[in-house]
Amino acid sequence: MLNIVIFGPPGAGKGTQSLKLKEKYGLIHISTGDVFRALDPESELAKIAKSYSEKGNLVPDDITIKILESEVSKHPNASGVIYDGFPRTSAQAKALDEFLLRKNSSITVALALEVDEDELRNRLKNRALQSNRPDDADPAIIQNRIDVYHRQTAPVAEFYKSCGKYVGVKGIGTIDDIFSRLCMAIEQLTAQSSKE
Repeated sequence: MLNIVIFGPPGAGKGTQSLKLKEKYGLIHISTGDVFRALDPESELAKIAKSYSEKGNLVPDDITIKILESEVSKHPNASGVIYDGFPRTSAQAKALDEFLLRKNSSITVALALEVDEDELRNRLKNRALQSNRPDDADPAIIQNRIDVYHRQTAPVAEFYKSCGKYVGVKGIGTIDDIFSRLCMAIEQLTAQSSKE
């Protein structure tokens, strides 16, 4: 089973690249952002999630983990999953490992898209215009999301580095260039682990 974590700051291209990886490898794509946006807006869970995300803050771990486990359980016969935007904290990374262990599986590779902050701000402004995402239009919210990423999510890289599953990938260039780099990283790591 091919389980991929793809992470990076807001605007790094996780969603775009996840869709391409999903097609190439026949995987289920689970984006926590999409899952939160698809919740019944009147549900208590949606209201709690929205109260955090509207300010650019992360939804608490226990809520995020419950939602993610529920999404994964909807696909019992999947050949693998792309976790887009999850885990966002070390506690979530550990919870994901425990969840997969109960399913006799594990994360294959954690891919980190690396993009500088000026480029991220430009991408988010463009996304706000093209996708009607008001959360991407406010410079203060954008900066807070980037700061939250560096403070809370970047330590996840250390977790996956300690497991030998982390690969940093340059997230600048054409969509196809970045996609090629991601595929190369996946294939190198899967070839390596099949030899072990």
